[in-house]
Amino acid sequence: MAFRFKLAPDKTNFDFFKHQKITFGGSVVATILALVLWAVMGLNFGIDFRGGTSIRTESTNAVDVGVMREALKSLDLGDVSIATISDISFAADQHVAQLRIAPQDGQEAVTPETMAQVEAALKVVDPAIVFAAVESVGPKVSQELILSAILAMVAASACIMGYIWLRFEWQYALGGVVSLVHDIFITIGVFALFQLKFDLTIIAALLTILGYSINDTVVVFDRLRENLQKYKTMPLKEVMNLSVNETLSRTLMTSVTTLIALGAMLIFGGDVIRGFAFAIFFGVVLGTYSSVFVAKNLVLFIGLDRGDKPKKSNNEFANVDA
Repeated sequence: MAFRFKLAPDKTNFDFFKHQKITFGGSVVATILALVLWAVMGLNFGIDFRGGTSIRTESTNAVDVGVMREALKSLDLGDVSIATISDISFAADQHVAQLRIAPQDGQEAVTPETMAQVEAALKVVDPAIVFAAVESVGPKVSQELILSAILAMVAASACIMGYIWLRFEWQYALGGVVSLVHDIFITIGVFALFQLKFDLTIIAALLTILGYSINDTVVVFDRLRENLQKYKTMPLKEVMNLSVNETLSRTLMTSVTTLIALGAMLIFGGDVIRGFAFAIFFGVVLGTYSSVFVAKNLVLFIGLDRGDKPKKSNNEFANVDA
């Protein structure tokens, strides 16, 4: 017999509503605290949102991000982002990197004196390096990026809500989107609490969290809808418990395997993607939690029409595979 590793038995009978004052109530409190932290402490915006100077370097020598970062450390430039750039059009000996330096002492751009110091420091570790391009990002562009990021989050949430509404009913859509907002706000609150750098890569991570979290929630909702047809007289709370228990093994296996990959990125990925990996790692944990303890509780609180009249879930979209 083949060995099968299981994170949870095929059949479980946990009461996910037993401690709902702690689980669901704790989520409400955590969301409020996250909003307070966000408002009081603010976010540690990266160069994408604060403006600064972007420098494109080229060299015949391979780029070593760690060495470049160490060379600039003594200049006390504050927030410096360094990343390598690859392109099939580059020559074999053409090695390109991009440096982003935050504004210095209230200035929108790095001064010529500071640029000279940066170039001198990098030439010590790589005499062949040249500055191919230098561009400054002002506060107006940064504000536009912040607005675009907010619009992206709102648009993604609205589209997800519309999809859930078409596939199920409006109660499911509201419960699913509120649980997504719970995940996003708490993640942002953690970034505010620890003053972790918040840039465009974190926005990408938050959009990824939206997609991952709603995937787990849809699985639970799909099983709930099936069980509501099978157990017409069973109380709604018991049907919800049954549905979560039946999908628990799948939920845990999906989450744990995803977290293993993200854990490797978090530990071995380096400084460039560490913030991105942490945001998704934390968001996946929250998404799994909210799928089990938040989304269904909201649907229970709103209530479902279990009468014999046709439901929205019986429309042409109801039987479309997710």
